[in-house]
Amino acid sequence: MTQFKPISDMLLASGQIQPGDVECAKAEGVTLIVNNRPDGEESGQPEGREIEEAARQAGIDYTAIPVGSAGFSLPQVDAMAAAIGSAEGKVLAFCRTGTRSTLLWAMTQAKAGRDVETIAQQAQAAGYDISPVRSTLEMLSQQSGD
Repeated sequence: MTQFKPISDMLLASGQIQPGDVECAKAEGVTLIVNNRPDGEESGQPEGREIEEAARQAGIDYTAIPVGSAGFSLPQVDAMAAAIGSAEGKVLAFCRTGTRSTLLWAMTQAKAGRDVETIAQQAQAAGYDISPVRSTLEMLSQQSGD
């Protein structure tokens, strides 16, 4: 059983989920699952299509915004912001450990002009460290005021 960690009122982050975890997500009010993990990253991980199928059967929307070894890009940040913005309930974002999902969420928040320290505190409260992308968050936050 995967533990979903609340990052904000609307976002939960998680390590790799299994198709069987989808019903637990639904019970927590999740209406959208965002897969931030590329297929085939690790042997034995479920394919995105398996999780998507379980999500659709449970009446939950699904989207994939994979973040691989190349790191983060602005199109990924924009896609994540659009996904979160379109959700009509909670969003569950997952990757291998939940870190990439949390960092991508943090970038969406900084780009929207939210205070970077507040973002960092929210991530830290869930057990995630945003320091690897702190300078990017500062830059995105500053650009939002332009």
